[in-house]
Amino acid sequence: MRLCRFLQGEAPAVGFYSEEQIVPLSAVAKAEGIDVPETDSLLPFLPGGEEADAGAKLAKAVAAGVGAEAALKTAEVTLLVPVPHPEKLLLLAGNYAKHIEEGGDKAEERANTFPYVFMKPPTTTLTNPGAPVTIPAVSPDHIDWECELAIVMGKRCKGVSEAEALNYVAGYTVVNDISDRQFRPNPGRVTRDRDKFFDWLHGKWHDTFCPMGPCVTSSDTITDPQQLKLQLRVNGNIEQDSSTTEMVFPVAAVVEFISSYVTLEPGDIISTGTPAGVGKAKNKFLKPGDVAEAEIEGIGILRNSFTAE
Repeated sequence: MRLCRFLQGEAPAVGFYSEEQIVPLSAVAKAEGIDVPETDSLLPFLPGGEEADAGAKLAKAVAAGVGAEAALKTAEVTLLVPVPHPEKLLLLAGNYAKHIEEGGDKAEERANTFPYVFMKPPTTTLTNPGAPVTIPAVSPDHIDWECELAIVMGKRCKGVSEAEALNYVAGYTVVNDISDRQFRPNPGRVTRDRDKFFDWLHGKWHDTFCPMGPCVTSSDTITDPQQLKLQLRVNGNIEQDSSTTEMVFPVAAVVEFISSYVTLEPGDIISTGTPAGVGKAKNKFLKPGDVAEAEIEGIGILRNSFTAE
């Protein structure tokens, strides 16, 4: 099951997603005589949600052709961020060995390290599929792409084991963790020990720097998140081409680690890091007019253009 949020008229709505068409969930529910709440949230219909059983029944109905008369062409629909107001927007740095190595660092075995987790402000970084990403005027020359598999949490958890962690996941989506590789506030500053780290961190926080979508694929559809192909293209040229098999810390281990010290809540987003092939390693960066397509097998293509501020 793939669910998306989209504009139906001027109001956000939930639909069953495919590359060709979107079938409004409300239309399928009406046809099947199933009462569902009026909401533009996907979470109730995904595993762990209050309406998960209804979501599964409606997905089967769509597969059988129910609601086809209400279907909208995907190319003509305005897609929205699938989870617009996560309480937490967490991301991993350095979770693919080859990406660590292309940056000039040494990749450690999982037993010798731990996931590096950082955050982005969701209200100002999350960007709809198809919407432009703004290249900031304050630092425009080293803007980079990062295709990532993102976890959508479905149930509240704290201290879960790796063996049980996937039971708390609602589904998966695509994130492009846009990064400013050379953000350097106050160039005339006095150098301090942690300048490099905070330059890197603040370079993640520019407005619009977290496109997400086009949909959420339910966790009962993607039963093994470690077998997914990832690819990122810029203007049609392949820049990243990898698989989630290459993660240092798999999805279940990431949930175990974060939940060991932070309570995870329904709708929290955890983006699991990017593979090799980023622009920094090639001295290639995004510029106004470029189009990036971040694609993950079983989910879809997250497409965004770039524009100058």
